[in-house]
Amino acid sequence: MRIDKLIGYLRFAKTRSVAQAMVESGHIRLNGQRVERPHQKIAVGDVLTIPLGKAVRVIRVLELPKRRGPASEAQSCYQVLDEIRPNPIAAGNEHDA
Repeated sequence: MRIDKLIGYLRFAKTRSVAQAMVESGHIRLNGQRVERPHQKIAVGDVLTIPLGKAVRVIRVLELPKRRGPASEAQSCYQVLDEIRPNPIAAGNEHDA
């Protein structure tokens, strides 16, 4: 499955075009490696690092979803490895006063 399609199906993006833009921005990582192409293939067991606003979410793909279904269905397809927390880089350096 393509990474942009997966991001949309897992409901981290509202549309596939938004998911494509997220990937092309170069901020998504697959197994620790930066991904810049929306057609990058994803498999069960892969670990994704996804920036969400001023936070970062790290997930492991448990199952490839068949469709963009309800949130509960999407959440059953991945395991959160790192609870959402603020990204110090995205939030800016608060010590620059």
